[in-house]
Amino acid sequence: MNRPLVGVSTYLEARASWGVWELPAALLPAGYPRLVQAAGGLAAMLPPDAPEQADAVVSRLDALVIAGGPDVDPGRYGAERDPRSGPPAPERDAWELALIQAALASGTALLGICRGMQLLNVALGGTLVQHLDGHTGPDGRVGCFGTHRVRPVPGTRYAAAVPDEQDVPTYHHQAVERLGRDLVPTAHATDGTVEAVELPGPAWVLGVQWHPEMGDDLRVMEALVRAAGA
Repeated sequence: MNRPLVGVSTYLEARASWGVWELPAALLPAGYPRLVQAAGGLAAMLPPDAPEQADAVVSRLDALVIAGGPDVDPGRYGAERDPRSGPPAPERDAWELALIQAALASGTALLGICRGMQLLNVALGGTLVQHLDGHTGPDGRVGCFGTHRVRPVPGTRYAAAVPDEQDVPTYHHQAVERLGRDLVPTAHATDGTVEAVELPGPAWVLGVQWHPEMGDDLRVMEALVRAAGA
């Protein structure tokens, strides 16, 4: 059976080090392609490109993953920058928003992870909370993933894939504020934070606030791969 081709957006860093090299790099934490592969897909990295190329790129994919990363520029949703928001990543914002719009227009299966869920919300006219306490690593340590429990909303696409409450790997300080057009919340943290969103309808569109690539639960990615192969 052919394995679906799943594109995953990447970072674009001005400087990265490996071996004897220190160069600009398009990079992606290895957890993302490993998760795609373990769920039965083929992973393709999608570094930032000209937004007008998004339709052509998405047309060659069976599914799209918008990966986690830096904060979305508050200007993208009409907000003033909070001092606690991170520096903007304009190339990623423009490219990934174009990828999302191309996927929505074509009906391509789409999964947003952390930043990817937030960007999906912004692409559909929603807004974000720019700072949220208690959703990063233990004691707020930088670069250290924490865990917390999420509860699915019965009757949703997410609940069909993951019907039980679960503890998920998490590291974020921003979250959905006003939901984007037609999005519905499909999971919540115990403090009420929206932890997953989806678009009802025939196209498979889901965003999760946590980082499934940092855990061993394949169910969300397996659902994407099944939708990609349908």
